Amino acid sequence: MDVSKIGRPVRITSISFNDRSLEEIAGIVDSEGAKGTDIIALPETWRGPQLETIHGETIRTMSRLAKKHNTYIVCPIFRDVDGKRYNSAILLDRSGNPICIYDKVYPYHEEFKLDPPVEVGTEVPVIDTDFGRIGMVICFDVNFPEVWKRLADQGAELVIWVSAYSAGTSLLAHALNHNYYIVSSTLAGDCIVYDINGRELLNEKSPGINISRITLDLDRGIYHENYNLEKRDRLLKDYEGSIVQDFHMEREEWFGLRATVAGISARETAKKYGMVELRDYRNQSRNKIDKMRGQPLASNNG
Repeated sequence: MDVSKIGRPVRITSISFNDRSLEEIAGIVDSEGAKGTDIIALPETWRGPQLETIHGETIRTMSRLAKKHNTYIVCPIFRDVDGKRYNSAILLDRSGNPICIYDKVYPYHEEFKLDPPVEVGTEVPVIDTDFGRIGMVICFDVNFPEVWKRLADQGAELVIWVSAYSAGTSLLAHALNHNYYIVSSTLAGDCIVYDINGRELLNEKSPGINISRITLDLDRGIYHENYNLEKRDRLLKDYEGSIVQDFHMEREEWFGLRATVAGISARETAKKYGMVELRDYRNQSRNKIDKMRGQPLASNNG
């Protein structure tokens, strides 16, 4: 059996490093692309403080490699927009076309001291790819929960976090709260991957250049026990051997489902049984209670 066809797999390569030339990194991306991968992630502003447009040397080089190896690439740069500086992550598709640009919405204080200073981004996009819905986040954004909730509200299944530093369990909190995978690529030379339930799946660091590879199944679903137990039991009986309970977090009262044979979707099957995924359950509860209150719960921020 070809396990790569079970669920909705995505092969991810994270390349983490600091102070390396475009030529050297292009060679590594070329090599990794040749091995077969669906998406390659590079770290925040890895080309240094220089300003470039999306038509500049860096994006042209990565675009060529994305097309050559039929892979997506997340390539961050300091982006030049009519002389203004943005700290941007560019998503290139399998044909090498830039299909999404994320401009850092919470730049770090020192970035405002650059010449020209970094502009503040205003949108947190999520985009459909041929393997699932993906979002991108940059470094200091890790400290602001509203960024991560906005990704969840748009149905993100995978978030690529590119950064200058590692963040560690700060990322765990967002994976746990929003039930999407998080994969990092950093200038610190490390990569962390968190599961949809907050579990650490990978934590690697290497001197020089760290290359991490992992395959994630975007068809795995996570559910609260509330209103779902009887439906889960019927589903598992009807699909015995084809869909299994992937994990059970007793204290949280959460459980996960995944498919074990090709051609069956655990998440789509769960929907047919009337099961609501944990993230949607939270949102439905929030919206219903806010309606009863007459307004959303007010923020204490000024």
